[in-house]
Amino acid sequence: MTDQAERARTFHSLHVKGNPIVLYNAWDPGSAKIVEKAGAKAIATGSWPVAAAFGYADGEKIPLELALDNIKRIVAAVDLPVTMDLEGGYAVEPEVVAKTVTRALQAGAIGFNFEDQIVGGSGLHDISVQVKRIEAAANAVKASGIPAFLNARTDIFLKAKPDAHDGVLLDQAIERAHAYQKAGASGFFAPGLGDERLIEALCKAVALPVNIIALAHVPPRQRLAELGVARISHGPVPYRQMAEWLEAKARLAISG
Repeated sequence: MTDQAERARTFHSLHVKGNPIVLYNAWDPGSAKIVEKAGAKAIATGSWPVAAAFGYADGEKIPLELALDNIKRIVAAVDLPVTMDLEGGYAVEPEVVAKTVTRALQAGAIGFNFEDQIVGGSGLHDISVQVKRIEAAANAVKASGIPAFLNARTDIFLKAKPDAHDGVLLDQAIERAHAYQKAGASGFFAPGLGDERLIEALCKAVALPVNIIALAHVPPRQRLAELGVARISHGPVPYRQMAEWLEAKARLAISG
C-alpha cells in the first residue's frame, strides 16, 4: 500500500497548470510498457481502447472483472502510476459506485476518470445526482488510505459539435466543476473542448487541474500549456491509429 500511495502522491504532483502531464493512453500491459519506454511519467487507460482490445464496444460493455484484471496486469508490468478509466462507475447508485472505486484501488490503480453522462442512456446526470456519486467515490478513496486522483469528467462538450461550443456550455461546465470540486474531485476533465478562448476561460475559472483530450480540432501541447491546462490525454486516438496501421499492413500481406 505504501508504494501505491506514493505513486498516487506522485501522480497528483504531476498536474500543474501551465506544465501539463501528458498521458498517451494505453490499453493493455504490452502497450503500457511501450508508452513507459517512450518516457511517460504515468500510464492512463481509456475505456474505448480497452473495450476494443478485448472485442467489446465502449460504454461499460466490457465486464468489470475483466477491466479490473487488465488494470492489475498493467500495474504489475510498469513502474509508473496507473490511472484507470472507470466510465460511470458501472452503476448509478452511489453505494455501488463506491464499491467499484474500491475494487479499482485494490487492483492497483492510483486514480480514475469518472464521467457524468448517463451510460447506456442519453444526456447527463443532474448535478445533484452526480455530486452524490462523486462524494461516494471520494469517500471510498479516503477509506482506502490511497490518495487517489479522482478525475471528474463532464461530457457537456462531447454531446455537442465543436462549432456549437459557446459561453452557455462553458458556464454549465464551470458550474459542474465547482460542484464536483466541493464533492471531492481532484481534477476536472472536459473532453471534446477545443476552442482556445473557452479552454483558457475554463482553466481560469476552475481551481481544479483541467484535463483536455488532444483531438484533431484541439490546439497543440504547447498552446494548451499556455492556456493553463494541467493534463493532456489522448483517449482513443493511439489505439485507432494503431488499428489503422495494423489493418493496412494486414491487407498488404494478405493481398500480396
